[in-house]
Amino acid sequence: MDALIQLLYGIPVLGLVFQFVGYLVDVIPVIAPIILQVATPIALAALCAVMCERSGVVNIGIEGIMITTAFVGWYAGVLLGPGFGGTPTAVFGVTPTLAIALAAALVAGMLISALHAWLSITVRADQIISGTIINIAAFGLTGYLISLVSRTSPVGAGSFTRFHPPAELVGLPVVGWMVDMFLNQGPIAMSVIVIAIVFQFLLFRSRWGLRTRAVGEHPKAADTVGINVFRLRYQNVIVAGILAGLGGAYLSMEGTNSFQDGMTGGRGFIGLAAMIVGRWSPVGALGAALLFASTTAIGQSMRIFPPTGELGDALGRVPGQFFDAIPYLVTIVVLAGVVGRSIPPAADGIPYEREATT
Repeated sequence: MDALIQLLYGIPVLGLVFQFVGYLVDVIPVIAPIILQVATPIALAALCAVMCERSGVVNIGIEGIMITTAFVGWYAGVLLGPGFGGTPTAVFGVTPTLAIALAAALVAGMLISALHAWLSITVRADQIISGTIINIAAFGLTGYLISLVSRTSPVGAGSFTRFHPPAELVGLPVVGWMVDMFLNQGPIAMSVIVIAIVFQFLLFRSRWGLRTRAVGEHPKAADTVGINVFRLRYQNVIVAGILAGLGGAYLSMEGTNSFQDGMTGGRGFIGLAAMIVGRWSPVGALGAALLFASTTAIGQSMRIFPPTGELGDALGRVPGQFFDAIPYLVTIVVLAGVVGRSIPPAADGIPYEREATT
């Protein structure tokens, strides 16, 4: 077997491809938990986008919601930490401060989503402009506030810790690395899988899901049969803010224990791309988020654990900035092949105006 592998690796040009595939086979089980960690904020942003657009509302302000909730969650922990404190629990290291700070982040996400819903549904403003304003305002406001707060060198309230699955499960042949990927996580990252599966079921197998898809495809027909289009759109956009809020809270309360200006790094926009690649379905969006996250994790591993042989020599001559750009390049390439084949809900982004009765 080793002789065959070496023979394949020795083929000119094509051998580099085989070496890269072999490198992926070796490294992916090792970096599997990192892949889900990177995918978590992207997936939550994508699920937020799915809920909004399935309801007929375009929300490109997800990036702004995430950066705001990341700041609110972290700063709530800073303010509440000295007074509440508390002993971390054995599972996930939850304290009263962390729980309240997470709740504050989710409420902030709901409030900003309510603003976008009001502008999009009631005012019938251009939804792209509304989302853009939210993004600009959120980045400007959080950037200003963190510049004020950081002068006092505040200490956060800590962060959620990861659950460590039993070694017997992680050591299982073939599937052990998958167990490690999904269970060696904090509560927010672990909840993404559950949220996506439950959301998929509800969207396509429940009355709420049928009504949601109806107001996103044919709001006039939905209104005719007694569905309150405005109320359902408001409800879904505001609930979607909780998902984006979880994504922002993950960045400052689980992925790290700090807040940095612009720490979302375009994850909200990549989440929109994941939604399109996933064809406006929750499980599809999660799969696309994992795909994009895999490119990020592999790019990082190539710098930390570079491959050997000719592949390592070739990659050693590539500037490090290229590996940072890989996830964005992959996003562009994938979108170029998907856009035109993925069809959004028919009424997506179109404000609904009820006809006057005479």
